[in-house]
Amino acid sequence: MASHRRPKPASRTRVTVLTATAAAAVALSAQAANAAPAKESVKDAKAKVDALYEQAEQATQKYDAANEKLSSLQKDASSLQDQVARQQEHLNKLRDGIGAIAASQYRDGGIDPSLQLFLSSNPDSYLDQATSLDQLSSLQAGSLTQLEDAKRTLDQERAEAASKLAEVQSTRTELAKRKAETKKKLADAQTILNGLTAAQRQQMQEQEQQAANRASSRVDLGNAKAASARAQAAFDAAKTRIGDPYVYGATGPSSFDCSGLTSWAYSQAGVSIPRTSEEQANAGTRIYSASQLEVGDLVIFYSDAHHVGLYAGNGMVLHAPKPGAYVRYESMSDMPFEFGVRI
Repeated sequence: MASHRRPKPASRTRVTVLTATAAAAVALSAQAANAAPAKESVKDAKAKVDALYEQAEQATQKYDAANEKLSSLQKDASSLQDQVARQQEHLNKLRDGIGAIAASQYRDGGIDPSLQLFLSSNPDSYLDQATSLDQLSSLQAGSLTQLEDAKRTLDQERAEAASKLAEVQSTRTELAKRKAETKKKLADAQTILNGLTAAQRQQMQEQEQQAANRASSRVDLGNAKAASARAQAAFDAAKTRIGDPYVYGATGPSSFDCSGLTSWAYSQAGVSIPRTSEEQANAGTRIYSASQLEVGDLVIFYSDAHHVGLYAGNGMVLHAPKPGAYVRYESMSDMPFEFGVRI
């Protein structure tokens, strides 16, 4: 028959050791879980920051487009509201005129006008007065027609104004969204930078400065010519802004985003081009071969055309690169070239 002995209880010493071991393991796991992550390498951090800056620029161009649209819509809405006010005034005058005719007929007691003329104390003037009455009746009928037309026009203009105002509000919402999106990308980039050591941040800044110096101070632009006098004037204007900071939504004169620089440069040459890079991509004649670009041509980068610069010659572009950088020359090979635009 099997024995039913109770297992010998663990000794107090053994329990204490096991408990201590388990506690130590838990403590080590907790420390590992809460330990600060290892610092990123400068290369990895820079790649992430550059990607966020590019996304911020995409959002910036959408912000610029929404801002430009808002300005245009506000002008249209204001014009429509003025039209509504003028039409309402016109309608009120027509109503006053109809009211005066009705009041006059009421004061005359509602007697048939033809009979009133026939019983006139001066029958000899009957025909002349009858002609005047016909003209009055025609005028009354015309006034009623004008009143109806004016009312229809007013209703239509009110509907257009209401629709335009609704579009203004929708665009304001989009504007706020794009602005918030840009700020978030920039904040995310700053968070990554803040996670680096002081030495790493200094190294990244030095690399950025060295790249800027190489591109802007010792650049070889070759002997390329401008496509036109205005293209040369725009390029010359842009050169005076080398070293100015990139600021999202800025159009100068001392800070720029990418399309802000190009639109400002051409405005100095007396030429008005659209505000955003997407619109500038359709502002002139497209040039799909980089070898055919001439100084002052717009250069469009990325498939969604979210970046633009000015061709400088010898495969170089003059542009406002990204947040945290400055207006400078850079090799076109650093970005995916789509096409040029000759203004």
